[in-house]
Amino acid sequence: MSDNLRGSLFMVLAMLGFAVEDAFFKAATGSAGVSPGVGTMLFGIFGTSFFVLYALWRKETILRRAYIEGPLLIRSGFEILGRLFFALSLAYVPLSTTSAILQAAPLVVTLGAALVLKEQVGLRRWVAMTIGFAGVLLILRPTPSGFDATVIFAVLGMIGFAGRDLMTRASPPEVTATQLGILGFVMVFVAGVVITVFESAPLAAPTVPALLMLMGTGLAGLIGYSALTKAMRSGEVSVVAPFRYSRLLIALVFAYFFFGERPDAFTLIGAALIVGSGTYTLIRSGRRVGRAPAQ
Repeated sequence: MSDNLRGSLFMVLAMLGFAVEDAFFKAATGSAGVSPGVGTMLFGIFGTSFFVLYALWRKETILRRAYIEGPLLIRSGFEILGRLFFALSLAYVPLSTTSAILQAAPLVVTLGAALVLKEQVGLRRWVAMTIGFAGVLLILRPTPSGFDATVIFAVLGMIGFAGRDLMTRASPPEVTATQLGILGFVMVFVAGVVITVFESAPLAAPTVPALLMLMGTGLAGLIGYSALTKAMRSGEVSVVAPFRYSRLLIALVFAYFFFGERPDAFTLIGAALIVGSGTYTLIRSGRRVGRAPAQ
């Protein structure tokens, strides 16, 4: 099996893990009756526990001073922002809409790299980003008749994840993916605490089915994180990275069969614009990286 094929398969597995994670969380905060705050806290606890056990199995250090320094401190802030609003989005917004808007994160990362990290972005990639953001507007439909205020949760969550990914680029190389996973899920717990503080409903113990769903959420997150790390370390970035958009396809299938969602034409067209422009941007980025050593 070639490195590109192996990396692509790991990327699809990672996106399947994240899509399952989203579906479990939405089910737990929907039919199972868990509040978004409590669900996020338990998700953070389960995810942290799984990653700590994984780190112990790999004999990696669990606590690092780098967690509270420089880029990782900023990364944690973005992680809280992303997880806080993404959890609210999964609870109150259709899964298909949330997943479609989330796919704009690579475009925002590219924009941030150009504005913050001063990376060079050519005209064609600027055009691709503009088309992708037009797709987001198609989904949002910011008109008095078509706008749903809760969709802002998905947009803010996407911005938080994009900032987290941007700061990951600047994170110390000695901090492993497993350690980043531990830090990330601790921030998930913090985000859950913040949500709970502002929830009006009294705290209630989750049911056994809800606990099992949230445990499945944490396990799916561990699989997704691990597979994503292997994917990005196998094959060429320009070949492997575009397969991240399989998450949207899987999410649409889950939304259709498990939640009875029927995305309208505007949502599907907007999602296609986001995926198309994002794929082009990733391929262009990969080609620039591949040419850099020769230059």
